[in-house]
Amino acid sequence: MKKSSLNISHLIIGVAMLGAAGMAMAIKPNEKLADRYEKITLETVIPATFGDWKIEEVAAPLISPDLQASLNKIYAQTLTRTYVNAKGERIMLSIAYGKDQSDSLSVHLPEGCYGGQGFAIQDKVRGILKTAYGQIPVVRLLATKEARSEPITYWVTVGEHAVTDGWNMKKTKLDYALHGLIPDGLLIRVSNITNQPQEGYSLQAQFTQTMLAEVAANQRLRLMGLAKS
Repeated sequence: MKKSSLNISHLIIGVAMLGAAGMAMAIKPNEKLADRYEKITLETVIPATFGDWKIEEVAAPLISPDLQASLNKIYAQTLTRTYVNAKGERIMLSIAYGKDQSDSLSVHLPEGCYGGQGFAIQDKVRGILKTAYGQIPVVRLLATKEARSEPITYWVTVGEHAVTDGWNMKKTKLDYALHGLIPDGLLIRVSNITNQPQEGYSLQAQFTQTMLAEVAANQRLRLMGLAKS
C-alpha cells in the first residue's frame, strides 16, 4: 500500500475515533446494565473446588499490596486465588469486576499491571478459547522477570460482550450509551509458572473449561461475555 493511502486510512480512523469520543461525552446514560441481572458475587460464583482443582492457601500475595489497593479503589470486587490439582500443578486465578464501566479498563490490563511490577511482556497474541459453552476471544502473553516465566491467558467483558482491544471496548461502551446504559465489566486472568508456555496455555484452557462447568449457567454466560438481555 502506498504511503498516501496509509495516511488517508489513518486520517479516517482518527476522525471516526474523535467522533465516537464526542458522542460518548454528549450522551449521558443513566441505567446500569448490571441492575438487569442477578447480582454477581465473585466469592460465591467461583467454586472453591471443581473437578480435580481446589484452593491452595498461599503465604505471600499474588500481586503487590499497593497494586491490590489500587484495584480495590477501581473495581467493586476482586478475587485472587491459587488452585492446585492432584498432580501438584498450580493455576493462579484473578478476576476483577466493575459495576460501572463508563471509563476504560485498558490501563488495568495484565500488560500494565505486570509491567508495573517489573515484568517483561512478550509473545502477545489474540486467540480463541474453545469451551463446551461457546468460544471466548482471549489474549495470551508471556510475562518474565529474572527466573520467573509466567504464561497468561485473559479476557475482558464489557456488559454482555467479550472484547479483545481498546477500540472494541470503546465501541461497545458507546453502543450501550446510545441505549442509555452503563455496562458493567469483568477482567478474568489465569496464569501459571512454567518454562513451557504452550503447556501452560493448555493447562489454563483445561482449568477454565472445568471451572466454567461448575459455575451456574446464568453467571457462566456473564463470565464469558455471552449474556443476553
